Amino acid sequence: MHDLCLLCKSYHRDFLRLKRLLESIQAFNKDDIPVYVSTPEDERELLESVIGSEFDYQWVSDEEIIRSNPMTRSEVVAKTSPYVAQGIIKAEFWRLGLAENYLCIDSDSRFLRPFSRSDFIHASGTPYTVFHENKELLQIARNRGKHRVVSDHFEELNAVRKIFPRQGPDYSFMPSPFLWSARVWQSLESEMLAKQGQTLWDLVARGVGEYHWYGEALLAWEAIPIHPVEPYFRVYHYDWQYYFLKRMGENEQLVSDNFMGIIYQSNWESEMDYGAPKKSLLSRLLRRLKRVVRMLESYL
Repeated sequence: MHDLCLLCKSYHRDFLRLKRLLESIQAFNKDDIPVYVSTPEDERELLESVIGSEFDYQWVSDEEIIRSNPMTRSEVVAKTSPYVAQGIIKAEFWRLGLAENYLCIDSDSRFLRPFSRSDFIHASGTPYTVFHENKELLQIARNRGKHRVVSDHFEELNAVRKIFPRQGPDYSFMPSPFLWSARVWQSLESEMLAKQGQTLWDLVARGVGEYHWYGEALLAWEAIPIHPVEPYFRVYHYDWQYYFLKRMGENEQLVSDNFMGIIYQSNWESEMDYGAPKKSLLSRLLRRLKRVVRMLESYL
């Protein structure tokens, strides 16, 4: 078992983005931290065709991860949306026993500078925890009149607070990439899920992301000491956020001073989609027009 690995859960539409991510990992992975890639079983052949053989990674199937939990019910999996299911599959990776800790990174991510084990593992051997109050994004959203962003944020936090009632600030345990410990997931399993006859599939169905279940489980049962860190990557959650920060002078070189990587939302880069477009030409043109409008709004 590795003490640390990288995990990317991907699928065929993101394979070109995944290739770009692997290129950045190969360029900046100073300690040769092992890399795992998870995809559906029936997409492995396509993955190998698109990615090629120049990258060092181990493949695991989504189905193997799902099967690793004997409590998982096929009917629950079947009715879970792919968007939600991908987060649960990432969270359940610990059950394979391949790593004590793992950095869960999305295909649309890219490293900007060298990284090593010590960036993720404290001197005590405990992984750091992304642990903050998300004030920067919330303040920018308020400044720009994006009130839905603020209300959605607290709606999700209030939902998880009903399960983990506690005093104190509203903490955020995101954005991606997520640094997770198997011990924390195990504590959620033993202290809550097993006692209630549930799985993570049942919990996330309540509308709360897997990252919040991890963070609140950590606070509740303290499976590992908490060594808080700010987010590892600069994440542009919304195009209006990206345009506003870019207008303020932000660029990748400046970002790399504070963040080891960057994430542009995959739906902004349709040219990086593998395969024929799913949306009509009119739909794609309308989406581009909306982005132009939001770019112009950044000057207001």
